Amino acid sequence: MAVAFLVPEACDIQSVMLKLLVAQVGVGAVLAVVLWSIYGNVVGYSALLGSLVCVIPNAFLALRLAVPRRDPGAQALVRAAHIGELGKLALTVLFFSLVFTLVKPLSAAALFAAFIATQLVTLAGLLMRHEQEQEKRNGNGS
Repeated sequence: MAVAFLVPEACDIQSVMLKLLVAQVGVGAVLAVVLWSIYGNVVGYSALLGSLVCVIPNAFLALRLAVPRRDPGAQALVRAAHIGELGKLALTVLFFSLVFTLVKPLSAAALFAAFIATQLVTLAGLLMRHEQEQEKRNGNGS
């Protein structure tokens, strides 16, 4: 499943990444608005910040994978994925640190709930992609 994302011929990687990022932004925004309208300002902006803590590092990783490299080989792509994943982790830690030190008052429950919900969009996208590949193989009579 993960290999399909690393091999450009297996799928349109940029299209998939863009769709996932847009879906993450959408889920985060809708969740923030719903929580804002039900529980108030603190919960609403905490949820928005939680989704942004997820989306921004994911966008960094997507850019690392999508930007053309001098070496189009698989080794360069794996190197870009490793650097992108390390950058994503570092950005996530940095953003959580910034939010917890600079934003007062803060609803930690809303922050983490929105982060997790936004992160689950990626898992849902991977599962949908896997199902599409299975259907494609079954449809070809394999």
